[in-house]
Amino acid sequence: MNSSDQKVRRLFDILPNQLNQFPQEDALCDKVGGNWRKYSSKSCQETVDRVSLGLLSMGFVPGDKFAIISYNRTEWTLLDLGILQIGCVDVPLYPNMSSENYEYIFNDSQVKLVFVENEELYKKVKKVITKTPSVKELYTFNEVAGAKNWMEVTQSGDESKRTRLSEIENSVKEDDLATIIYTSGTTGVPKGVPLTHKNVLSNVKSISEIMPISYAHRTISFLPICHIFERTAVYFYLYKGGSVYFAESIEKVGENLKEVKPNYFTTVPRLMEKIYDKIMDKGRNLSPVKKAIFGWAVNLANHYDPRGENGWFYKLRLIVARKLVFSKWMEALGGEVLGIISGAAALQPRLSRIFTAAGATIREGYGLTETSPVLTCNRFTHGDYYLGSVGIPIPGVQIKLSETGEILAKGDNVMKGYYNKPDETNAVIDEEGWFHTGDIGEWIDGKFLKITDRVKEIFKTSGGKFIAPLPIENKMKESNFIGEIMVVGENQKHAAAIVVPNFEFIRKWCEKKCNNVHSNEEIANSPIIKERIWKDVQKYNNRFGHVQQIKKIALVPDTWTVETGELTPTLKLKRRVILKKYQNLIEKIYDELIVN
Repeated sequence: MNSSDQKVRRLFDILPNQLNQFPQEDALCDKVGGNWRKYSSKSCQETVDRVSLGLLSMGFVPGDKFAIISYNRTEWTLLDLGILQIGCVDVPLYPNMSSENYEYIFNDSQVKLVFVENEELYKKVKKVITKTPSVKELYTFNEVAGAKNWMEVTQSGDESKRTRLSEIENSVKEDDLATIIYTSGTTGVPKGVPLTHKNVLSNVKSISEIMPISYAHRTISFLPICHIFERTAVYFYLYKGGSVYFAESIEKVGENLKEVKPNYFTTVPRLMEKIYDKIMDKGRNLSPVKKAIFGWAVNLANHYDPRGENGWFYKLRLIVARKLVFSKWMEALGGEVLGIISGAAALQPRLSRIFTAAGATIREGYGLTETSPVLTCNRFTHGDYYLGSVGIPIPGVQIKLSETGEILAKGDNVMKGYYNKPDETNAVIDEEGWFHTGDIGEWIDGKFLKITDRVKEIFKTSGGKFIAPLPIENKMKESNFIGEIMVVGENQKHAAAIVVPNFEFIRKWCEKKCNNVHSNEEIANSPIIKERIWKDVQKYNNRFGHVQQIKKIALVPDTWTVETGELTPTLKLKRRVILKKYQNLIEKIYDELIVN
């Protein structure tokens, strides 16, 4: 352990460490009103101190809890560190959660103050806090008429509290609670995951041993920072001294990538799928000669070896493909990307091969909120990655598979137990201290972990055969015509699927094939489109055994989003929500006698 590691024992030690080791003029940055706001390491620490002094002057004490409800912005991290610096605890929440969830969480964790981003959230939360007696006040980051602004906290600090601040800082232990993160879940009441400074910092330090990010690199952050994946990533960037640029929104990521020109960033598979779909759509509209070259390059990339063991002739052709075709892809990502880390859901192996071959090296990892979050990760060093796997256990983490194939984990990054839920805790942490992830896995080459499905998502047909839906869905989504898909068939004779068509792609396809189809409803009800999607389903069915093959499909006109409730904030399917929503349609599928 180096001297820097010894000094960084609590999460709020990260910023002073950056200031002392490699101060940045653009430590934290975001874009407001069309301009990038850049905050130096020094100014960031000064604001963090003002937050701490303000909260102390208001009478708050170590252990008090504060909720943060906002999209990514500099204020989020500065407030977070200011709260942690006085031994208090923050409770980060998604801006699109229901009022009922806010009410439950405020009461469950006994939140004292709530900080929200904008007027819309202010109005929403203001109604909630009439039912949450622990909440004393509500603040906003943006200027909102009639609302208290967070700057009132930073400006209310009593300088005479400096000594008290130092005393509290010194008293905070690495095993003290830092945050409670409530898992979004798919149904039921949210579960609070309490994480200590040591839980998260152990993850940050482990990642720092295997990731090549340094103080010389720029990073961009666009995944929700209230999710532990992105939050730990931001801590990691600061720990390594890198600059962090918060994107304006998911919709403006493409524009922000070109402005920031990041070297590294984290992502989720769905976003890479959307980027790929847009690239392929442009490729289809090229002139015949350019289209042929484009197709050759993509086909070449699709044969990239998962271990990177590509022969000299392949590498020679890849150099040509990168110059002629993939250089344009890299420009769309900012032109200076060295690596992308994907997590939170399964990445299609095809995408990891193609983007890595193109020069945008993707490395997939795996973890959970309960593990702060990273458990395994593919490295950037040759021989330490296998595309299609989630990589090797990170330093300090133990992984083993149970007799049923469930992934079990141990390490300093694993939570002690769910907040106020001892029964839930006992259900996931066994007597030997192993955390049961609920994921099914297998080893590749005895070294690389591969996720094959979720324990709770595997279902049994009426014939007693088990079906793991995730691999089937990932393969089916390689079709240009399929936007989202969920395999169903529990206690039925065979597997079927609910399909959300790729409406944007299909509308363009219909201009040549069926001009009378325009709306989502017309697409979902079109026999021509259903037949075309069924053709792809049959093609991919050949990759699976007879029991796993989809025998029927039903198209729906809806788009599945976080806001409408079908997807979690990390864009995974909420299966029980979808099953309930389409219960009548699923019953109809199994009542019909037609094949598809």
